[in-house]
Amino acid sequence: MNEIKTLPSGQPRLELTEMRRITKRFPGVLANDNVDFDVKSCEVHALLGENGAGKSTLMKILYGMYHQDEGEIFINGEQVKITSPTDAIKLGIGMIHQHFMLVDTLTVAENVALGLRSSRPPLTDLDLVSKRIIELADTYGLKMDPDAYVWQLSVGQQQRVEIIKALYRGAALLVLDEPTAVLTPQEVDELFVIMRQMVNDGYALIFISHKLHEVVDISNRVTVLRNGKKIGTRPTSEVTKTILANWMVGHEIDFITSTEAVQRGEVRYKLECVSCDSDRGTQGLCDVDLEVYSGEILGLAGVSGNGQRELAEVMAGLRKPTSGKIYLEGENVTGYDPEKLTKRMLSYIPEERMRDGMIGDFSVTENMILREHKQPKFSNNGLLKLKDIADHTDRLIDQFQVKTPSQKTLAKSLSGGNIQKVVLARELSRQPRVIIAAQPTRGLDIGAAEYVREQLLEQRKAGTAVLLISEDLDEIFALSDRIAVIYEGKIMEILNRDQATREKVGLLMAGVKSEEGEEVVL
Repeated sequence: MNEIKTLPSGQPRLELTEMRRITKRFPGVLANDNVDFDVKSCEVHALLGENGAGKSTLMKILYGMYHQDEGEIFINGEQVKITSPTDAIKLGIGMIHQHFMLVDTLTVAENVALGLRSSRPPLTDLDLVSKRIIELADTYGLKMDPDAYVWQLSVGQQQRVEIIKALYRGAALLVLDEPTAVLTPQEVDELFVIMRQMVNDGYALIFISHKLHEVVDISNRVTVLRNGKKIGTRPTSEVTKTILANWMVGHEIDFITSTEAVQRGEVRYKLECVSCDSDRGTQGLCDVDLEVYSGEILGLAGVSGNGQRELAEVMAGLRKPTSGKIYLEGENVTGYDPEKLTKRMLSYIPEERMRDGMIGDFSVTENMILREHKQPKFSNNGLLKLKDIADHTDRLIDQFQVKTPSQKTLAKSLSGGNIQKVVLARELSRQPRVIIAAQPTRGLDIGAAEYVREQLLEQRKAGTAVLLISEDLDEIFALSDRIAVIYEGKIMEILNRDQATREKVGLLMAGVKSEEGEEVVL
């Protein structure tokens, strides 16, 4: 183990941080139940568990966002009191949240400097901040332009801003809350390189996840929580993915795949030579031709940032095409807004569920009827039918197994998996004709992800046309009847599942198209 007592920044190392007998209660929920947890410098300690297991709550207590009802926190053997993130930051604790805490309209440097006192008021320190950002970026391979606006950055780049922001503030212990949930496989590899370098430099890292293969790959120790209780802590070298899965869910997981023969029907949704602009003013889609049939799942594979978001938003009516035509069940719906498409029974499961899928400050009930609150079954002359809405919400909570203290609970208070279940309940209960599912299992635990996949297969069986956009190749191959590959806004090729191999799809994702009959070797 590294013998130095300080980090490269000069910040003192946190040799041992302990949380002892931590208990935290919310109305109707015991989030943490007498939990012990510790992390040492020069290690990655993984905190594993399903959504709702209490992982994020425990770490928000360490970071001062919540205060424990019972229990103590010790740093290097001395008890500390953490009542706010300011206290945590002063002690050298930083946290990268699952949902980033950035201001989209500000630059990287402005986000890093936000909330910090300038050394020369009333002038800002942005030039000094930018210089330090470049130093940190070079040290840890974070590749960051201080002058770039956050809204222009990919999700992976935004995460790097959060890491730089924490390091800039002197973090010696860094909590990464589901850091890979929004990253491509390539970005995950880059993050792990950064994490390993930080560990070698003396940092203490807490890695919150529910992805077994990542936990085994990156961590030195692993602690598993289930239903707010600690199941156990072991060196990662002494456990297997099977053991961890059993600890997480308490039973074996049957991974779902699509094995039934396709009963494909008519073309439900069709794009003809569709192009559109991206948020950066460049071309997002280029002459896309695509057909989605009833009774099939068409999987769309591609590296993040190659037009997937633009395609989903064009199809859902959230982004206007610059050219081309779009047909829904034979009707030209080019340029239709989401409300018109909703009436034609199109459902959309967005990539960013908190931003585009629901309103966090609305209750579960209000989110359940967002699409159809004007319909006669829910309103009468502008007055909501509260009893009918409550009954409808009860049915969906039961049917989709949403874990929530009550219908009135604010959506933002739910775990990621349960937020996604609310979105699914609303979108799938409408008996849609077409479903656009963008990254529907991103950030979900094993059980929740399998539930989502099961629901999509049920919709396929019912004759719905499903477009599945996913960066998880395992998911694409498990569920899709046909696989389309997108690269730089263009559809490279569409393959039947029995024709598709990982090698061929991987090359197409990189923009390489093999000649007919040519053997593809990676």
